[in-house]
Amino acid sequence: MRQVVLNILIAFLWVLFQDEDSFQFSTFVSGFIIGLIVIYILHRFFGQAFYPKKIWIAIKFLGVYLYQLITSSISIINYILFKTRHMNPGLLTYETNLKNDWAITFLTILIIITPGSTVIRISKTTNKFFIHSIDVSEKEKESLLKSIKQYENLITEVSQ
Repeated sequence: MRQVVLNILIAFLWVLFQDEDSFQFSTFVSGFIIGLIVIYILHRFFGQAFYPKKIWIAIKFLGVYLYQLITSSISIINYILFKTRHMNPGLLTYETNLKNDWAITFLTILIIITPGSTVIRISKTTNKFFIHSIDVSEKEKESLLKSIKQYENLITEVSQ
């Protein structure tokens, strides 16, 4: 967070030091790029990773989530329209390696938002999720657990 604020401050200072009559967005962008270079050179003194890496991880996370949301929505539409008699609802468990409460909560929200699955209970001692799914056939179960593992890996990557 400090790096972002410092980068914006450098960009505004760059705009102020330019001899222009009005605010130019192109000057701000060039100051922002210069700020990125300065922060990249000095980021090891902050004790944190270079912040654009976190932004890239967040964009990647958003892309993965939107892909999972669209594919699971199409799957639910398919069940509603064509396979209403062939559904196999049931419970499954997933044990997570996440330690932070906010990370577990975030993973829970992602599972709940994904159509066709909801978290019923989380065991506090073992961090085990009890998940109800609209279809627990082998293929669908494997797909759901794979997407949950992908969410967990991305949350771990963001939290580091």
